[in-house]
Amino acid sequence: MPRTFSRLLAALLFVSLPLAAALVFAQNRSTSSASGLDLGAIDRSVDPCNDFYLFACGEWLSKNPIPADRPRWSRFDELQDRNNEILRRVLEEAAQAPLPTTKKIGDYYASCMDESEIDRRGVTPLEPTFRKIDSLRDAAGLPALVAELHASGANVFFAFGAEADAKDARSNIATVGQGGFGLPDRDYYFREDQRSTDLRKQYIEHVATMMSLTGASPAASATAGDAVMRLETALAKGAYDAVSRRDPVKNYHKMTVAGLQALTPGFDWTRYFRSAGTPAIRTINVAEPDFMSNLNLLITTTPLDEVKAYLRWQVARSAAPLLSTPLVNENFRFFGKTLQGAPELRPRWRRCVQNTDRDLGEALGQAFVKQTFGPQVRADTLKMVHEIETALERDINQLDWMSDATKRQALAKLHTVTNKIGYPDRWRSYGELRIVRDDALGNRLRANAFEFQREMNRIGKPVDKSEWFMTPPTVNAYYDSSQNNINFPAGILQPPFNNASADASVNYGGAGSVIGHELTHGFDDSGRQFDSAGNLNDWWTPDDAKGFDDRAACLVNQYSGFTAVEDVQVNGKLTLGENTADSGGLRIALMAYLASEAGRDRKNLDGFTPEQRVFLGFGQIWCESRRPEYERVLAQVDPHSPARYRVNGVVSNMPEFQKAFSCKADAPMVRGNACRVW
Repeated sequence: MPRTFSRLLAALLFVSLPLAAALVFAQNRSTSSASGLDLGAIDRSVDPCNDFYLFACGEWLSKNPIPADRPRWSRFDELQDRNNEILRRVLEEAAQAPLPTTKKIGDYYASCMDESEIDRRGVTPLEPTFRKIDSLRDAAGLPALVAELHASGANVFFAFGAEADAKDARSNIATVGQGGFGLPDRDYYFREDQRSTDLRKQYIEHVATMMSLTGASPAASATAGDAVMRLETALAKGAYDAVSRRDPVKNYHKMTVAGLQALTPGFDWTRYFRSAGTPAIRTINVAEPDFMSNLNLLITTTPLDEVKAYLRWQVARSAAPLLSTPLVNENFRFFGKTLQGAPELRPRWRRCVQNTDRDLGEALGQAFVKQTFGPQVRADTLKMVHEIETALERDINQLDWMSDATKRQALAKLHTVTNKIGYPDRWRSYGELRIVRDDALGNRLRANAFEFQREMNRIGKPVDKSEWFMTPPTVNAYYDSSQNNINFPAGILQPPFNNASADASVNYGGAGSVIGHELTHGFDDSGRQFDSAGNLNDWWTPDDAKGFDDRAACLVNQYSGFTAVEDVQVNGKLTLGENTADSGGLRIALMAYLASEAGRDRKNLDGFTPEQRVFLGFGQIWCESRRPEYERVLAQVDPHSPARYRVNGVVSNMPEFQKAFSCKADAPMVRGNACRVW
């Protein structure tokens, strides 16, 4: 189970589903301004006190329709597109005339772009794996086969990997937990509304079509969809829901291998570990014990032919993006069009840039950093981080609901946060990864195996705090609770988030609120349970813990009242951590700006006061449109609220906003019962 399966996932700034991760280039349509604000995005017909999100982004929304190959379009996507254009030029040059340092990324990209060769091979690259699945004689052969499939990237039965021990953050521990689903979340298998029922029928039909395209017999294809649905539904019965997966206590059950074996007597873990190439494992975190018990029942009672159909399906699904055109199109038809609402498949070069970044991200990232991220940007960002950390310290000291004893612990944690800016200090080596020109799927499978083995090698070793879990071109950021560090890739430290030519107020609203967001994650409902060393450890007095929970409940209630799309509400419990981080992040960014040298310059720019520019700088990074299908999926699985609520939900709780825009007490952007944690 990679780190991103648990504590890291909830601490991301922005989450995209895999099919929406690579984005298209769009020209910057902003209107030039003295402040650096996008004046052309502002809808001045809207009263900011009535709907600040529409005021800040209304014109942007009208001028930026969602491209046909996207489920959404946002300022994040605009920037990622600009980054991807840079990566495309790097990769095309490397593919045509590679240097020794760029040969692997050039060969990988060239292979991915060679659609005719991929079509010529068809499913031939998968046939050895299919033969192994077909030769499975009984459940006793599953452990070795599952390990091999995990190494290839297939999501079968469960997730396995390494992460920092939640109660001994110095060391990596083996961890196992729920996995093996084809639909986005366990609840997709159980909801009884008509839309969910119809989606499951379409999923069954999709599985059958994919099986036929991979060469399964007509009879096997006809029954595969129902078999896969039965097995995945049985898997889901033992799984946690999305809210429970955010709870670090619920997801920590450290036990011996013998204890795990007792939960699943029908699955030989010794054989799995040996086939996976793990070092000796003495203890393991079993994130969801009920899931493993349920898994044991499933693998010992499911007919072998249905198990084989499921394994074949998961292999085909994981490989589909790099298989022949009919498989690519069918994979997109369900996961891209039906599930997320995108009418068209992304052009091949965009998919290949994404794939190269996925599998050789730090090799590609070195070229990106050279072109986009100078030492001054890194120094300026670090300076802003320190100013915002100082503001958070001041905020903690001023809290009237927290005792001095808990404040001391909170400050100790804050003072030990480490900051990673731009890119790794030590680049990852891909020397042992074999990349072969004209072998696109083979490159993907070898890259998966390379990463899987790297993950296995971490088990039992000290945690490497210099390691990154995002590539440098990524437009995102994260907080890691086990390492107590904040991480900002070079990809996000560019306009509109961070602009050297913009007024400081706009940058504090953009990049500053992002920095504050990640810092606040260390003190949200999940992060607050980890101490300064990154250990799961209750450092709160009972009264202070209750004070936190009471204030957090206010946010849960507020956001649960928002409608995500049609009949689907925002899940206030699922989004609590991100809502807390959004709220605290903007508040301390504003505090830091007003305390800075730049904040003492009180002149208006573009007709806006300094405080108004901070709020607009914040609001404009969240301009975004989503297709309703995609909005529906995210409302059920994504711990982030929709963008309009990430803006309006935050500012409506801030007296500073009311004062900045002279809002009346009964204005929609002024909550009578304002929520505040930090």
